[in-house]
Amino acid sequence: QVQLVESGGGLVQPGGSLRLSCAASGSVFGIAAMGWYRQAPGKQRELVAIDISGLRTNYADSVKGRFTLSRDNARNTVTLQMNNVNPLGTDVYYCKDVSYGKEYWGKGTLVSVTS
Repeated sequence: QVQLVESGGGLVQPGGSLRLSCAASGSVFGIAAMGWYRQAPGKQRELVAIDISGLRTNYADSVKGRFTLSRDNARNTVTLQMNNVNPLGTDVYYCKDVSYGKEYWGKGTLVSVTS
């Protein structure tokens, strides 16, 4: 079992920056992929960015060049640096990891882009 705890959500103005962090605990040695998804009200959860075993990072086209994912294997954390955040709206960001073929999700952290 892996437990994920997210932090760093909040209010941000359009064009601003925000950093999200996710810390994994439990059976962390088998973690392969680790990253972030988001979900807007009434919409499906979608990929933001995910690190695949340290070999590559996949980003959603909508965030390329603005968001950066960093993974620290020694601390079992993954950080999402979000720059030039837009558009207006509220999403819940979820940390996800895949360990021994199983998916684990955090409870989510709210990010509101508002002027």
